[in-house]
Formats: sequence, C-alpha cells, structure tokens
Amino acid sequence: MTRHLSNTAGTERHDPRPFAALDPHGLLVLSRTLFTCAEQIEIVRLAMRHVSALGPYHAEAGYLATGDGLSRVPGRDAGAPTVVDARMKELGEADGSVSLPERSWNWAFGLRGAGGLLGYIVVSSRSGPDEQGRFLLSTLVGLTSAALSLAATRPADPDSAGELSRLRTERDAVLGQLDAMRSELQLQKTVHETLARVAARGGGEDAITQALYEITGLPALIEDRFGNLRSWAGPDRPDPYPVRSPTYQDEMLRQVAREAGPVRVKDRLIALARPRGDLLGVLAIEDPEATADDHTMFALDHAQRSLAQELMHMRELTEVELRLRRQLIDDLLEGTDETSAYARAEAVGHDLQRTHYVVVVHWPGNAADGSFTRAVEQATATAATRPLITRRGDRVVLLTEVRPNDDAVHAALAHELGTPDGAIGVSTRCESPDGVPRCYQEALRALEVRQGSRQRSGTTFFDDLGLYRILGPGNDLRELEGFVREWLGRLIDYDAEHDTELVETLSCYFDCGGNYDDAAAALTVHRSTLRYRLQRIREISDRDLADVDTRLNLQVATRVWKIILGGRR
Repeated sequence: MTRHLSNTAGTERHDPRPFAALDPHGLLVLSRTLFTCAEQIEIVRLAMRHVSALGPYHAEAGYLATGDGLSRVPGRDAGAPTVVDARMKELGEADGSVSLPERSWNWAFGLRGAGGLLGYIVVSSRSGPDEQGRFLLSTLVGLTSAALSLAATRPADPDSAGELSRLRTERDAVLGQLDAMRSELQLQKTVHETLARVAARGGGEDAITQALYEITGLPALIEDRFGNLRSWAGPDRPDPYPVRSPTYQDEMLRQVAREAGPVRVKDRLIALARPRGDLLGVLAIEDPEATADDHTMFALDHAQRSLAQELMHMRELTEVELRLRRQLIDDLLEGTDETSAYARAEAVGHDLQRTHYVVVVHWPGNAADGSFTRAVEQATATAATRPLITRRGDRVVLLTEVRPNDDAVHAALAHELGTPDGAIGVSTRCESPDGVPRCYQEALRALEVRQGSRQRSGTTFFDDLGLYRILGPGNDLRELEGFVREWLGRLIDYDAEHDTELVETLSCYFDCGGNYDDAAAALTVHRSTLRYRLQRIREISDRDLADVDTRLNLQVATRVWKIILGGRR
C-alpha cells in the first residue's frame, strides 16, 4: 500500500485523465483566479461563490477588515438570512459560531495574513461538516487569505520582491496542501467505489476480503467470533488454520473492542464488525512487516463497515426465514390450506411436494430452547435438505424429507447433549400437506409408546408399533377401560386392597416373552417369588395362562392398562 501511494503521489502531474477528474472541487482552478485578482472585495466574492461547490454549504456573508472595524462585502443573494454585524465584532478576530435562522450550523471563518485579521467568510449548513468538508472549507479560507495578502501588497509596495516571494511561497504551500488533499481524496474515492461495486454485485464475505486485498495488497481474512476462518483473500493462507484457545480469543476481542477503529495485534490489523453492538465477525489484514499506513487503516475501517452491513443483513434474513419456516410447520401441524402451504413452502426454499415424515423429539432435562432446537436440526439435516422445525412445549417437532436411519439421530443427539435419556417418535410417510396432522399424531403416539416401555430411550417408528397402532388416541376410552376391567378387574382390585403388584408382574412377564429368568430380573425378585405371583394371578383372575386366546387378551389388557390408561387402578 505504501509503495502504491508513493508512486501515485509522484506522478500526479502527468496523470492523463481530464483535469476535472483530478480537481473534483475546482480549488486549483479557483486558486489561479484568486491570485490574479487585484481587488480584495472581488477576491472575497469569488471565494463566497465557490463555497457551495465544496458541499451542502452556503456563504451567508463576507467581511473585510478596515481601520474602522469590519466592512461587509456587498453580496448578490438578496434572499439570504441576515448576519448580525454586531455579533461579528464580538468575535474579537477569532473564528466562531453566529446565529442564523433555519440553519443548524453557522460558522465565521477568519481570513488572516501576516498582519492579522483580513476579514471573514460566514458559512452555513443544515448540519455540521464532516472531516473532509472541514478540510475543504479550511483550504478555501487559506487560499482566500493568501490572495488577500498578495492583493494588499500591490498598491503599497509593488516593487517589494521579498514580500512577493513570501506570498508566492505561502501560495505554493497551499497548493501543495491541495495536491496532497486531492491525492488523499482520490485514494478514498477508490476505496468507496471498490466497496460500492462489491455491494452492488450482491456483496458476500469472499467479495469483501478480495476487494480489501486488491486495495491494500495485503492478505485479508474474515473470522467468526470464535476464531474460525470464514474467508481468506491473498497468498500464504495457513493450512491447517491455527486454532486459538477460547481464553486467548476472548481476551483479544476485549482488547480490540476497547479501541476505536482497527487495532494492531501482533502481525495483524483487526477490526470488529459490531452492528448495533453485537459482535458478528472479525475482519483482519495480515501485515507482518508493518507496512500498513493511514490509507490501509482507512480501507480496513470502511471494509469493516461493509462487512457489518453484510452480516447484519444475513442475520435479519436468517431470522425472517426461521420465523416463516416455523409458522409454516405450525400451520401444517394444525391443518392448513394445501395451495397456500405449497406457495409458502416454495417461498422459504422447501419442496413440500415430496414425501415427508413427522418426527417428535423429547429429551428430559433439556427444555425446547434455541440450543436444543439447533442440536436437533443439525442432527437431522442433510447436505440436500433442511427440515422444517418448531417447538411444542418441551418437545421439538420436525417435518423432514428423510426418514431417520434407525437410531442414528438418537445417537447423534445423545453425543451432542451428553446423555442418551431421550426418545424420538417417527410417523409413517406423509404424501401431502393435509396428511401432516395425522402423521403428527402418529409421531406423538410412537413417542408415548417408547417413553412408556421398559427401554424409555431410543427411536420408535409408528410403522413398528403393531398392536399399539389400534390402541392409539382416538379410540373410545370407555371401551378400553371396560376391556381392561373385564380381563384384569379382579387383579386391579386385589392390588388396590392388598397393596400388591400382580398386574405389573403379569405385564412384565408378557413383555419378557414368558421367560421366567428375564421377568424375575426385570422385577428384581427371586424366580420362586415370580412363580408364586403367577399362581396367585391364576387363582384370583380365574384365568388359564396356558390358553392361547386367554394369554392374548390378557397381554393386550396389560398393554392398554399400562400405555393407554397409565396404570390407573
């Protein structure tokens, strides 16, 4: 960057571009006119007329210093607000603010020479000038002061070579400042135009780092707040990219955040993208030889602003998309118009024409907050598609094109959440939006069966429920209760009266396939105790456990008692 700047400065006068492009504010042209003008009044008038060419400014009045004080220079704008001459005398030859109606910023710029105050130019604007505006106005005042000084010497001592030489030197110094300002403005213009082109083409992190690299000649990069590389432009990209400890990263970010603008940290110049105070990214330039100058800092600072706008825009788009996707799945679960559902799904980039599955996830001890929802989404997303996802109470509900692969999703979530004690219910295939509510109930049913079984954690598919599919929500609860009373009533009453667990023993015995050892282990009782309980069950219920039909009805009754009725006595 430094080499490019010096080459530019050294060849300014041979630039083949039109002079107007090199002197955008016309100060060089004005200076030639001012220094050839012999009348001081005309010099002030010329300067006043040029004020508006420097920006959104207006020359309200001009004054020349005389032996009797300040004399107003007759203006040509009769409609201009009136400057109170008495206020000008109160300034006491200093620069200062004056009061004008309908103007929020008014300033009297003193015109000074070797002998003191030569006059004033009063400038107004609806808002105060920025750094560039102040520089331009100060340059105009300096040129006007030099021209007034030169004009003042002509009638008094036209042959004074020394005074003329001093004035020429003063003029040349002002012109040199103007050249430097023009070079500075040209470099700033290059930065603005380059980043404006990036924004016009859609922006993007890679485009911003590439533009910054082209402007500065130094490698540019973007990291997230955790130090992970997101984009790199230029040579010498580290591979693998170094990983910093969280403690070091946090301390570095605090150090940079304490300063205004880019901050050097070892071999890097770092700027933080913090729109609205939220840290969204880190923009940096690799500068191990410390060659960066003020122009590099200017480019980095402006690129950081572009990055902040880009990241803020992306965050807002993401939030809007998430809200629209969540509203869509919420409406689908409740039942919504099919035509509207297809149109809304297409708007958020989801193909609702494909086959889908409803998945319900519950993890005890993990509220369905943002972190849990993101973990579920990451575990179920694929390279080709993202699920629609929402929260219902302490459960997360997904509508996904991909049927979960057995226990793969459960294993991924168990690893992410640090515990396997969670359950997942999966519906059958859903072919159209109007089938989503039914599939949602299926997934809930599968989840409930899983959580009511001996192995409460894992994944259950509605397809695999078998008998439980006809015992789901929607059946007449009174009929189910009557069925249970018919086959288990005596045992339920006996348990309630004697505080025993004969129904639970029979349910566990059937769940273990009639295996004595497994059932005894599941109930944590001795094998002989289990035999005794089964004998008591035969006696109290007056049922033959060896009869196939009896065993089937008893097993169904115990499942209904446990799953549907919740083990109520």
